[in-house]
Amino acid sequence: MAHAQLFLGNEGSANLALALAYSRYINCEDKQPHDSCGKCISCNQFNKLTHPDLQMVFPMAALEKIGKDELKPHLLKQFRAFVQQQGYGGLQEWGVFIGAENKQFNIPVDEGRSILQNIAMKPYLSPYKIVLIWLPELMNNATANAILKVLEEPPAQTLFLLVANDYEKLLATILSRCQMVKVKAFSNAETEQYLLSKALCDTEKAKKIAKMAGGNLNKATFLSGEVQDDNYAVFTTWMRLCFSRKFADLLPFCEDLSKKGRENLKGLLHYSMQILRDSLITSFEANALVKQDETELKFIHNFAKQLNLDKAEVIYHLLNEAFTHIERNGNAKIVLFDTSVKISLQFAQVK
Repeated sequence: MAHAQLFLGNEGSANLALALAYSRYINCEDKQPHDSCGKCISCNQFNKLTHPDLQMVFPMAALEKIGKDELKPHLLKQFRAFVQQQGYGGLQEWGVFIGAENKQFNIPVDEGRSILQNIAMKPYLSPYKIVLIWLPELMNNATANAILKVLEEPPAQTLFLLVANDYEKLLATILSRCQMVKVKAFSNAETEQYLLSKALCDTEKAKKIAKMAGGNLNKATFLSGEVQDDNYAVFTTWMRLCFSRKFADLLPFCEDLSKKGRENLKGLLHYSMQILRDSLITSFEANALVKQDETELKFIHNFAKQLNLDKAEVIYHLLNEAFTHIERNGNAKIVLFDTSVKISLQFAQVK
């Protein structure tokens, strides 16, 4: 086994789940032909993420009312719960989980020192000591430099498993010391099966979400959580009002829309960006890449006639900006009306 391995996959892929399953298998006391037994003492501890020979390193942020000395034990407990509840979650979900969604996350240099102290000791219970680093692209230079030497030549019976989403943000010095394992996205069938196995939605909705999620189980889970499923009707009405520039009608429309709640509005804006993407694809006659059903396809073809590349980019940016403001508890009525006016001006230029 390579002593340092990088599990690289997009957000919502199985890279973290795979790294944890691999860790559990390595130290399993009764290995089966294709997986760990899942029943021995070691497996039970790995299932709970409490194994004494497993050190988990992850992005951290300062929290109110939590002192510096108490921060890591508190976040470690939270991270175990997060992984068990949202195994395909990303950094944003981690921030929301601990109540630090607006904070800056990084892996501080103290974590690098903690790694050095930990691997200086022999494995306590199992054959291998494992250091699992989630999102190593968020290590600052000081942290990375602190572990470079041991990452290249770790002590005997020590394995480093790095779980990353963004290849471009990883330091070259880290990449050069790791054997890469590329983790592909889930297929539509796998995404659909996951949604149904978790009872997150019915079969029809699962098929639709699987097409939109693009193999990202984190995204699929979010889409399944939309309380309302009338996004198509709301979006078409919204765009027609914007296109006709009926501002007197847009204001009450946005006021009613703002009452739907934050999660519903996030779902609508996400859906809107997907429709915009598909409309742009249609304008380039790449219809095979469009992921909507027949009812939506008709609207998409007509909508595409009102767009060009520049205008689509601006409108997408406006929708994405509105998503960010809604997510951060911005005044929904003001955000939606401001976005609507700006989209209307874009349509005016297209005409």
